[in-house]
Parts: sequence; structure tokens; C-alpha cells
Amino acid sequence: MTTLFSQNISVQYGQAYLELGGQFNGSMEDCFRGQSNGICGASAPDLLFLITGLHTGKVGLTINLFDTDPGIDETWDEIVEVSCQAPKGEVALSEWAADSGPPMAVPAGSYRARYHARKMQAANELDTNVTEVPVDTYRLDLWPAPPAADRIIKQTSEVAAYWHGWAKGLAMGK
Repeated sequence: MTTLFSQNISVQYGQAYLELGGQFNGSMEDCFRGQSNGICGASAPDLLFLITGLHTGKVGLTINLFDTDPGIDETWDEIVEVSCQAPKGEVALSEWAADSGPPMAVPAGSYRARYHARKMQAANELDTNVTEVPVDTYRLDLWPAPPAADRIIKQTSEVAAYWHGWAKGLAMGK
């Protein structure tokens, strides 16, 4: 395992992005259309759209790169999986309305991404965190794998259920 990133980030509107080969085009719907999960959008080819429980403030985020599927860590409250492509051999984290962060080296290719959330509901109820200490934390695990449908592995919070319902509604034209 290689830890590519591990620190607090600033979120606004509960959003952050892992740029895979481009930048967010401004259409949140394009990132989730056709998916069953609503907290890690992978429908747009150039990025992963990450939803947080907190609207504004600091959240903790760790991004790990594995050689193979690391297995499911059931200690997290929310867990989803998506597939993505890293065509350039690097990815970059971007906070809402911010420049891309420094590139993180990953071999070019097809990946499975497992997004984990802890205390998403508590952070959503808080809305804004004015301290440097995160309420909610997230982990994104990447490993080489062929494309597969997204899936919800674990959902425990109302806020995650809301976003999953929103994403499913996109396919139904809601």
C-alpha cells in the first residue's frame, strides 16, 4: 500500500474532486448519472466527485493506492465502490472552486475506487465546522481492476441515503 494523500482538506458545498485527467465541468449530475451510489461520482470520465457530510469546513481525507483489492473495512459507516480510468499516470485532488493540488503518481490504467465515510451524518447535522479538527473523515482506496458497475456496500446514515436516492433519481429523470 502507498498512501498518496493524508491530511485535512477544506470543503464547501460538501464537495471535493479527484481529477483523473481533467477538471470538474460544473455539472454535478453528469458525475452521478447512471449510478446507484450518490457519494462518489464516477460517471464523468475525467474525475471522481466526492460528497462529504459537512457543508463547509475541514474534513479528513486519506487516499491510498493498492496493488490488489484491500478488502472491505466494516468499521466505516458508509462504503461505496466505483470504477475509473487514470489515463495520465497521475491524479490530483481539488477542493471546491480551488486549483488542483500537486499530482499524485499512479500507473495509467483502469481502477476500482472504494470511498469510505465516517461520521457523515454528524457532520451534516453540524453543517459548518469552524475548527481545524474534522468531524467527518473519508478514505479513498484505489487499485487496478477492470471496469464494473458502481455499488453501495454499506449505508448507515440519512445523508448518504439522501444522496443515493438523488443519484438513482437522475436515471428516472427526477
